[in-house]
Amino acid sequence: MSEPVIIASTDFWVKVVGMLQQNWALIATEEAGTVRIYFIGDTSGVFDEITLPSVQAARETLERNGFERFADNTRLQSFLRSPSAPFRRAIVVSISSKSCGDP
Repeated sequence: MSEPVIIASTDFWVKVVGMLQQNWALIATEEAGTVRIYFIGDTSGVFDEITLPSVQAARETLERNGFERFADNTRLQSFLRSPSAPFRRAIVVSISSKSCGDP
């Protein structure tokens, strides 16, 4: 079982990365005054996170990387649903060519 991740924010950002696949992000304020962006898959698994100095820096980073605020896009809201809590650490599996039988 994977580790639960508590994220208080519900203000989703989204990036459509392919047919029927989206990456989602939430910006959460940390106690130290920094913010953390949590990257979440469609099935509520947190697969990455980064810490930045401010909410503004987090928003700029997301926009620069092709994300948009979900609440601002009624077209996307008409056919996408954001992931729901509880969030959990995603188990990331990487496959090397050696594990596939390649020399």
